Amino acid sequence: MSIVVINALSVPEGQGEELEARFAARKHAVDTAEGFEGFNLLRPTGDNTQYFVYTQWASREDYENWRDSRDNAAAHASEDGKPRKPVASGSDLLEFDIVEL
Repeated sequence: MSIVVINALSVPEGQGEELEARFAARKHAVDTAEGFEGFNLLRPTGDNTQYFVYTQWASREDYENWRDSRDNAAAHASEDGKPRKPVASGSDLLEFDIVEL
C-alpha cells in the first residue's frame, strides 16, 4: 500500500525564495530511492504560511529506509556536502496511507 508523507515547514517571512531555490537545486535527489513514487513542493497561498513537502512512497518501509539513509543526509547538505542551517524555523511530519477505493 502506498503512503504519503508531508513535511509542513514553517518558513520565516522573506525566506520562501531561498527554500524554493534549495529544493530546485536538488530536485531529483530522491528520484532513485527504492519505492519513491513522487514529490511536490507546495507554496502557501492565502492565509496559510506553511510550505508542504509532499512525497509518495510504495511502502512505509521504503520511506523509512530513505529517511534513515545517507542519501537523505546528502540531499539536505550544501553543494560542498556539509550540513547547512535550515531555512525553516520548524516542521511537522504528517503520514497517511492511500486508501484504494
